[in-house]
Amino acid sequence: MSAHNHQLHSKLTIGGLLVTLGIIYGDIGTSPLYVMKAIIGLNHVINPDIILGGLSCIFWTLTLQTTLKYVLITLSADNHGEGGIFALYALVKRTKIKWLIAPAIIGGSALLADGIITPPISVSSAIEGIKTFYPSLNTVPIVIAILVMLFTIQQFGTKLVGKFFAPMMLIWFSMLGILGIIQIGGNLSVFKAINPYYAYELLRIHPDGFYVLGFVFLCTTGAEALYSDMGHCGRKNIRISWIFVKTTLVLNYFGQGAYLIKHQGDTLFNLGGKNANPFYLIMENWFQPIGIVIATSAAVIASQALISGSFTLINEAMRLNFWPKVKIKYPTDLKGQLYIPSINWLLLLGCIGIVLHFEESGNMEAAYGLAIVLCMIMTTILLNYYLIMKRVSWYIIGAIITLYLAIEFSFLIANLDKFPHGGYVTLFIACILIGIMTVWYMAKKISKNYTKMVKIDNYKKVLAELSLDLSIPKYATHLVYMTNSNRVDEIEEKVMYSILQKRPKRADIYWLIHVNILSEPYRKEFKVNEIIKDDLYRIDFYLGFREPTKINLMFKEVIKDMVKNGEVDITSRYESLNKNNIIGDFKFVLSEKFLSNDSDLNFFEKIVMYSYFFMKKFSLSEEKGFGLDSSSVKIEQFPLVIHAPEIIDMKRIYSKY
Repeated sequence: MSAHNHQLHSKLTIGGLLVTLGIIYGDIGTSPLYVMKAIIGLNHVINPDIILGGLSCIFWTLTLQTTLKYVLITLSADNHGEGGIFALYALVKRTKIKWLIAPAIIGGSALLADGIITPPISVSSAIEGIKTFYPSLNTVPIVIAILVMLFTIQQFGTKLVGKFFAPMMLIWFSMLGILGIIQIGGNLSVFKAINPYYAYELLRIHPDGFYVLGFVFLCTTGAEALYSDMGHCGRKNIRISWIFVKTTLVLNYFGQGAYLIKHQGDTLFNLGGKNANPFYLIMENWFQPIGIVIATSAAVIASQALISGSFTLINEAMRLNFWPKVKIKYPTDLKGQLYIPSINWLLLLGCIGIVLHFEESGNMEAAYGLAIVLCMIMTTILLNYYLIMKRVSWYIIGAIITLYLAIEFSFLIANLDKFPHGGYVTLFIACILIGIMTVWYMAKKISKNYTKMVKIDNYKKVLAELSLDLSIPKYATHLVYMTNSNRVDEIEEKVMYSILQKRPKRADIYWLIHVNILSEPYRKEFKVNEIIKDDLYRIDFYLGFREPTKINLMFKEVIKDMVKNGEVDITSRYESLNKNNIIGDFKFVLSEKFLSNDSDLNFFEKIVMYSYFFMKKFSLSEEKGFGLDSSSVKIEQFPLVIHAPEIIDMKRIYSKY
């Protein structure tokens, strides 16, 4: 681990703890808004055993799933300071086990699908508190207005908004704890729920039986986001702040339980009408308006955290060749903060669709949780191989993985009950995302397999002679090609075809640029190889998977460094310009592939490649993806021939005349 990352994870400050509250716990912190309400149900008679069972399940889920698995074990699996399922995959892919890409893609897609329903359910749950005062109020327009505002401000970055997050979330969690303590004071026996026996009893006597776990699971849905945001705050800050967060969450849940036990034999409907929510029922009437404002603010922050996480996830997916290239903006100077316009507006459309389809948070609960439990199972699978890499004893790995697969598959089976009631929505979205990631990755792999490489040594002589051949018009002083070849002594055949045959391109100096995307998040290094003195150079960039690919700017820095060290002369070779010390022109040539009609594809390859080229139409162009100035870029079309047909045996017919 680098010194910077070690400092990030070992540093513990009051400011760091506050920032962690604002960034990390939005999703998991707003779960008291809807979990107990979902477990009890609106018209079920309040039974103390069900209340205690629900609390027991929540307590042990937060303890085993969030505290033990994520806060203590999974946070240790950082990739140079960064967390999340793609960062974990980047670590374990070193094992060379190819199929591990499947849990990475499934998990990442499920987490993104979860990002479409978290903002609507959080904001709806908070806003519906207004119905306590105005029962007939239609909250859908209000929820949509808040979501539109939330997604619109993303383009300006969250630097200023972020300063508001930490104190607001401190107020939120303090309110949770205080409200819980007030209710628990009248019924300390509620702490009996810590006994796991009550959790067993819940599954036995609850009207929905085993499937009630689908509602219990909602209390830990933010655990995966907690791991994804590790790089923003550091491991130690998360672990220490979680003590406070978990305490306030448990106090609030137990406070809601104490209130409900006090009203045993009644129903939520009788206590507060069709919009009854135990979270708001435990508040004094005079405090409810204040509570609604604080809850709405916390819900917006929870949504904000997941939106930012979605941007980070898509950025990582692009670096790992899981996602088409899309435009990325950097609204602030904060490291890791980015904005992806296309994803932002797609998420907003998805969120508005969810609100219009389900209308109320109670209906959204049926769709929530099914996708994220898939992500957790995939994380457990990858975590297994991480522990193997770390040479942890097999019996410890066996115990940990068996425990969590048993817990998470139980949650999965319970959540499957939600499928016909709305769970199909997030699962459908996840399947679309899985399809996009799989097609993009497979197409890139197929394309790479059919890209022919040639030895540069075979072309050194002709390139040197071409530079001096005055019979060919000069194409550029400096001619730059992007290459995917990992080897310094090899180059794509199409590059040599472009230089020598597709209109011969004479230049004084040829440059080859290769970008290596590393498995670590933050690194910017380069290496220069002189292949032909004063004629052909190769530059290798080594970039972390979270670094922006700005080739234009980085190439200028490399040239500046080489000129400073006297390694290259970049002044123009035209006599008049050279005399006046004018810098020569630089021209980039990029190749854009199209599927050749000569390709002989099988059924699977047809689906993959046709889908790939269809998606490519909507993705970022090569020059924009590499951050190149379009005025100095030439795009050349090259056919991609897959399974080239065999030589056709033709017979010549000679004319008699």
